Amino acid sequence: MPSLKESIFSRRMAVAFCMGFSCGVPLLLTLSVLQAWMKEKGVDLGVIGLFSLAGLPYTLKFLWAPVLDRFTPGFMGRRRGWLLIIQVCLMAAIAGLGLSDPGRNPWMVAFAAMLVTFFSASQDIVVDAYRREDLSDRELGLGSSLYVNGYRVGMLLAGSGGLILADYIPFSMVYLIMAASLGVGVVTTLLAREPEIAEGTPVTFREAVLEPFLEYFSRSGAVPILAFILLYKIGDQMATTMTMPFYLDLGFTKTEIGAIAKLFGFWATIAGGLAGGVMMLRLGIHRSLYIFGFLQAISTTGFAVLSQMGHSIAALAAVIAGENFSGGMGTAAYVAFMASITNKKFTATQYALLSSLMGIPRVLASAPTGYIAEFTGWTLFFLLCAAAAVPGLVLLRFIRRYE
Repeated sequence: MPSLKESIFSRRMAVAFCMGFSCGVPLLLTLSVLQAWMKEKGVDLGVIGLFSLAGLPYTLKFLWAPVLDRFTPGFMGRRRGWLLIIQVCLMAAIAGLGLSDPGRNPWMVAFAAMLVTFFSASQDIVVDAYRREDLSDRELGLGSSLYVNGYRVGMLLAGSGGLILADYIPFSMVYLIMAASLGVGVVTTLLAREPEIAEGTPVTFREAVLEPFLEYFSRSGAVPILAFILLYKIGDQMATTMTMPFYLDLGFTKTEIGAIAKLFGFWATIAGGLAGGVMMLRLGIHRSLYIFGFLQAISTTGFAVLSQMGHSIAALAAVIAGENFSGGMGTAAYVAFMASITNKKFTATQYALLSSLMGIPRVLASAPTGYIAEFTGWTLFFLLCAAAAVPGLVLLRFIRRYE
């Protein structure tokens, strides 16, 4: 077994980070960056809103994940071969999106954006599978945290970096630069090793499509584990949905929010992810989920305290640091747990399904949060968000017996 130092500074961890970066870059290119470009070109707000549908492939990716489990390209192996094909197509799609014209032909832009999200979601499928198969169970926690942090760095480059660049150069050039930045993923794929899978691979479509689901639901505790996945981050997600109007209600300026909540908070999240990954090497995934989940709940109560204190830069910084640091730890453990429960024979399909389920509470539980906050007031609202973490922690204790 490799030492702690050998695990942290291994090739596998560098691959996890770089692949995370490659997965993070495309996301905002079809969201905030594209919205800014369309607004600049005078596209109708209703049409801009409809472009959120371009993100559907991220939710539906489990539908074609079996194809990536079933078939192996004729070069570089099942995971690296698919990755190289998808990454080249993704770079071409992003470049094509940049060469389109939102003002003259928004529906052609919509088609290009859908291609970007399809290939981006496909890259996510294969990278998630690769990480599960390349890392040992002990290394999954740290590898997942580095992947998540790489993802966030990629989002920062595309989101903040892309918008800043757009003040100086045309959006078309911004998209070409972002397409070129995915060369990091291509180089990583070429230099990485193909994982060896002792469990074998699906040899028929029935194996690839049906058996991942049959295998999972044949396990004891399959339903409670799914319930845990749905509930573990629900309180944190509910609170995050309402933080922006909360800050503004307390009288914080946009500059203060941008500097502290966004920039300072970003680095606190990165630090939390790294700390959580290292701690998981020592504690294991289950103990980490308990500890990090408890810290997430405690940090959410910090918003309730802030609501009583009012406008205080120092208090805002402390609350943001605590919430983002614990959130980074919790996300790393959460992602590692989902990877750990997949069968390596069907990694792509099972992980794609589980990661799609992750998005359900973010949408359904977050939708009524504005009405809840209006009815209860900010203090009680954030206390309720903290309490929403309890069912997930209770389920974690319950499902431990099935591991």
